[in-house]
Amino acid sequence: MRGSIPAGMALGDIEVRILGCLIEKERTTPDYYPLSTNALVLACNQKSNREPVTSYSERAVNEALQSLRDKGLLATVRADHERAFKHRHRLQELLTIDQAGLALLALLLLRGPQTPGELRSRAERYAAPGEVAATLQRLAEHRPPLAKNLGRGPGQSQDRWTHTLGQDEEKQKPRVRQSLSELEALREEVESLRALVERLYAHLGLAANDATR
Repeated sequence: MRGSIPAGMALGDIEVRILGCLIEKERTTPDYYPLSTNALVLACNQKSNREPVTSYSERAVNEALQSLRDKGLLATVRADHERAFKHRHRLQELLTIDQAGLALLALLLLRGPQTPGELRSRAERYAAPGEVAATLQRLAEHRPPLAKNLGRGPGQSQDRWTHTLGQDEEKQKPRVRQSLSELEALREEVESLRALVERLYAHLGLAANDATR
């Protein structure tokens, strides 16, 4: 029986990159999958087929691996004849998703928002992607949704799609709105302190300008 990924589960950038790499390497280099920690660090930081290009340390990757294990999204295993522990994703166990959907999800995890045309050309490395538009729609209709349509940007002829795996809704809110809220809270705090000082002066029988004498 399949489980599911809880809606709204927050994943960090490294966690997203790790899951994308594991899906990718499972499809493109199956003889070397699952991946050792060293191989996974190299996969995360490779300069091709990544956006953005990163330079994650082994320590940072190890911390992200533990977080993914805690969330049930990753398993670390060691075969009887091997010395090194290796890592595999558990998305196939958790999601009702076909191979075409998993391939497109990996591309979105590794390269961010893309058009159906970009996804079609890049998915050829994995396998025949099938009908990209229909596959994206299935990802969007998944429960919880795994992808969403961002619409067209200026000068674009196609809509762009992005993954929604583990997006933190709080982080999606505009930073300006958060800053305005923080500024308003600070103003209220200042007004409260001013009122408190005025009451203190009144209690002591002092005028406010006595403090400057």
